[in-house]
Amino acid sequence: MDDIRKDLFRSLHRLVVKVGTKILVDEDNAISKELDHLAGQISLLHDRGFAVVLVTSGAVGVGMGALGYASRPQELPEKQACAAIGQIRLMHMYSESFARRGKTVAQILLSGDDFRDRTRFNNIRKTVGTLLDKGVIPIINENDTITTEEIKVGDNDKLSADVAHFLEADLLIILSDEAGLYTKNPKSHPDAEAIAVVPRITADILKLAEEKPGSKVSVGGMKAKLLAIRQAAEAGTPAVLTRGHGARLLDLVQGEAIGTLFLPNPDKIGRDKRWLAFVSKARGQLLLDEGGVRAMKTRKSSLLPAGIRECRGNFKAGDFVEVCAPDGEVIGRGRAAYAASEVQIIRGQKSARIPELLGRKGPDEVIHRDQLVIY
Repeated sequence: MDDIRKDLFRSLHRLVVKVGTKILVDEDNAISKELDHLAGQISLLHDRGFAVVLVTSGAVGVGMGALGYASRPQELPEKQACAAIGQIRLMHMYSESFARRGKTVAQILLSGDDFRDRTRFNNIRKTVGTLLDKGVIPIINENDTITTEEIKVGDNDKLSADVAHFLEADLLIILSDEAGLYTKNPKSHPDAEAIAVVPRITADILKLAEEKPGSKVSVGGMKAKLLAIRQAAEAGTPAVLTRGHGARLLDLVQGEAIGTLFLPNPDKIGRDKRWLAFVSKARGQLLLDEGGVRAMKTRKSSLLPAGIRECRGNFKAGDFVEVCAPDGEVIGRGRAAYAASEVQIIRGQKSARIPELLGRKGPDEVIHRDQLVIY
């Protein structure tokens, strides 16, 4: 197993490290000493030539303490108020910790719309790339002060995977309150065994993420982490899930058997296709018949209306939709050339009938192959 890591990590350069609120904020809603430890570990990596982007949680948790909340507030304006206070305190601590080690940091606050718009997505990529070229350590967080459900990335685990996509990172490291993935929840099952390597995150692997009560300050869980890791690994970026308390990042990237390693898809997806496949937000679903699935997987063809069995959601032409097998399994994603109301009319029909059915001429494809990614 050690050989797998050492071979895979031999040419690492760009790293994304994600740390959660549970690691950074203690039971009194104050920033813990773990923040300084993390800054020290990332500084060690930086000293050895690694380009590191830190995706951090913690703003709401820190702000809760300042406003006297004992548990995470439920009302959106209250969470946003906590974030407004907590973010500046969190960044002040990061800035001081890194400065003591001679490092310069930059703050980048993002929303889901920044990723879903291709122009803004590319601008973020260029900005982060410039910071890394200048020797700066970018620190990224979701802009919780303004974020609503409609423009939310999802959670910071998902955010870290999105960052890994635009950065085309060599490794994603997610720091957790667990030492890795186990065969059972180790907090409730003493006989749980650690899993060293996961070749691919399947439905059975996802079932290992038992739901357990979260802390009073955080929102993520093991399932959210596995979904984010699956997104990164499917695009070709390996990932490691490991304990954040006392993290040993330098040892990890040098190949020590720390945490659980998730192997990447050997067919690495390019930058543009990554954006199509994972970062863009799906507004609906197209369920195919078996013939449509075969065409997608074997011929890599465009999606024609004849292969569509069912249309779900209320999307517009140009929106992204998930492409699904008959049982609902998501097999890909693409940009729809027609609105959902139009797909409902032309699904199951030959492309030649589109003008007759819609009363206008349109593309033969519901999703053109250049706008489609099949996983």
